[in-house]
Amino acid sequence: MTPFPVIDSHVHIGLGDGLSGPWDTEGSLAVYRRRAREAGIDQAVLMAPLTSDYPAANRALAAVLAREPRRWSGYVFVNPATQRGRVARDVAAAVGSGGFCGLKVHAHDGLITREVAEVARRLHFPVLYDPRGDTASVEMVARAYPDVAWIVPHLSSFADEWKAQVAFVDQLCRHPNLFTDTSGVRYFDLLEDAVRRAGPAKVLFGSDGPFLHPAVEIAKIEALHLAPDAAALVLGGNLLRLTAEARRRGPVSTAGLRRPA
Repeated sequence: MTPFPVIDSHVHIGLGDGLSGPWDTEGSLAVYRRRAREAGIDQAVLMAPLTSDYPAANRALAAVLAREPRRWSGYVFVNPATQRGRVARDVAAAVGSGGFCGLKVHAHDGLITREVAEVARRLHFPVLYDPRGDTASVEMVARAYPDVAWIVPHLSSFADEWKAQVAFVDQLCRHPNLFTDTSGVRYFDLLEDAVRRAGPAKVLFGSDGPFLHPAVEIAKIEALHLAPDAAALVLGGNLLRLTAEARRRGPVSTAGLRRPA
């Protein structure tokens, strides 16, 4: 038993409209719930799949969070390109309903921007940023916003770009505000390197469910043979620490968010 609940920090729930793959078609809550139960997962952070209308997707997700607030929390998904100039407004509309404790950005939509970073800074939200292997953008944003926690999933590349992942592990060691999650990491030696070199406080368990089975993903954590205290950090403690202020605060006044970034 860990002193923390086991929390999956990376789950996609809802409908997308791209229809090019599961990542932009549908993330089924029913499928994830069943698989999470099999894997022994207590809680999860939910976010939309890739879609062309994140404000609508975030509204749909807010309804899911409201039904089971003790089980689910969420990240507000934003597109830095199509929502340019209105990120603060759109995030404010989502977080006013409660249940959200971070932001999500995917480089499929556009690279991270100051507009997004400023909103995260004001809310004290971590940002789950998938750079698709673009470690240069990770370097720039980590330097420019040292007071924002940046969680870079898949060791920076779901596509198994080994060179990018090697470079990212070095970044993870150098930047105190950089973190990673374990979802979809298939080069196990690099996952071991990340935990050994950067430390277990920099690594979060995530499954990228329901697209990847959380039981398979959590088996990688077990295979690391971490000490109990270290395993507790990876399996939930780190996520709780990074989102503590947002969770403690609950729904926020959106007035301050609406000022220009």
